[in-house]
Amino acid sequence: MWDDLSCWQDAAVGEVVSVRCPEVFHDLLSPDDEIGWISRNCTAEGWSETFPHYVDACLSDDNTTRPDMHYASVKALYTAGYSTSLVSLTTAMTILCRFRKLHCTRNYIHMNLFVSFMLRAISVFIKDGVLYTQEEENHCFRHTVECKAVMVLFHYCVMSNYFWLFIEGLYLFTLLVQTFFPERRYFYWYTVVGWGTPTICVTVWAALRLHFDDTSCWDTNNTTALWWVIKGPTVVSIMINFVLFVGIIVILVQKLQSPDIRGNESSIYLRLARSTLLLIPLFGIHYTVFAFSPEDVSKKERLVFELGLGSFQGFVVAVLYCFLNGEVQSEIKRKWRSWRVNRYFTVDLKHQQRHPSLVSSGVNGGTQLSMLSSKSSSALQIRMVGPLAETPSTLNLPT
Repeated sequence: MWDDLSCWQDAAVGEVVSVRCPEVFHDLLSPDDEIGWISRNCTAEGWSETFPHYVDACLSDDNTTRPDMHYASVKALYTAGYSTSLVSLTTAMTILCRFRKLHCTRNYIHMNLFVSFMLRAISVFIKDGVLYTQEEENHCFRHTVECKAVMVLFHYCVMSNYFWLFIEGLYLFTLLVQTFFPERRYFYWYTVVGWGTPTICVTVWAALRLHFDDTSCWDTNNTTALWWVIKGPTVVSIMINFVLFVGIIVILVQKLQSPDIRGNESSIYLRLARSTLLLIPLFGIHYTVFAFSPEDVSKKERLVFELGLGSFQGFVVAVLYCFLNGEVQSEIKRKWRSWRVNRYFTVDLKHQQRHPSLVSSGVNGGTQLSMLSSKSSSALQIRMVGPLAETPSTLNLPT
């Protein structure tokens, strides 16, 4: 008999069967805690209730409240992280879409990466809203089309995010190694790989899951082979990105050691370290830590690392590649100066309309400016035809 936690083998009537605590409790225990035993009695009416209870046997007194507190803390952490990332990425997308001078292949790839981060954050919120709306409800027994569709959307958004991180790395590496690079032609294939590959993989996974492992809400992976339909391409993209990252660092080292690069050795290493730190969030290098580890190994550490800290990755990418980007800052400053000049002349025009008598007397900013310009021109002409015209080197014209 399977009671959703342990498997109880056949036994004779009157026999007492004891089994170890399930593996799901092992990660909740400290290394010093001893793994307990649970027993059932085989009676003529069937199996008796477990004695002691799972909670009493498999969790010590110190750990009875630890799981809820741990997962609640992780949830609060990644909720704050994804909310911060979503707001910052939305602002960054607005900036890149608003200014035409920022429209280029490089920023188009950044924008697709930003969208993938936004979709990932939204899918996490939707999944939590559908599966964990009621804490006392056991979502493992839900078997609705709604929750399965949510899991399909969640896996698609997460996988798309990994692939656009891979596209970012591939694009940057291609820029460094190729002299002539048809960006627009490549951008089409980048889009196909970034959004198309996850679509194919998730569709295949959903079809296989529907036919071979249609259990619960598809949020657990009982069949490892099916899960590798999604995990396999994701791990491959992570590892290729790591190789590209190492290749780019090697190219940067070679360029910084070139005789054309001025500076002492410490400044060169400082620039290299800065470039490396900037590339880590863009390439998603931190995902290589748990890329090949089994799903049931170091669950608590994986949750904190990938969900807790990983939720802020979108915020870091938006700050580094939009808000701190020199090109973006220059364009914002230019637009700000243009707005202030236009506002000044708009206010000046309204002032003339309200006080028409001042127009004839020349008491306004625009008229004064024209008068000064005409006076400066006249003065310049007078000085040029005067005695000093023979010695033009002595003229000090205002710039």
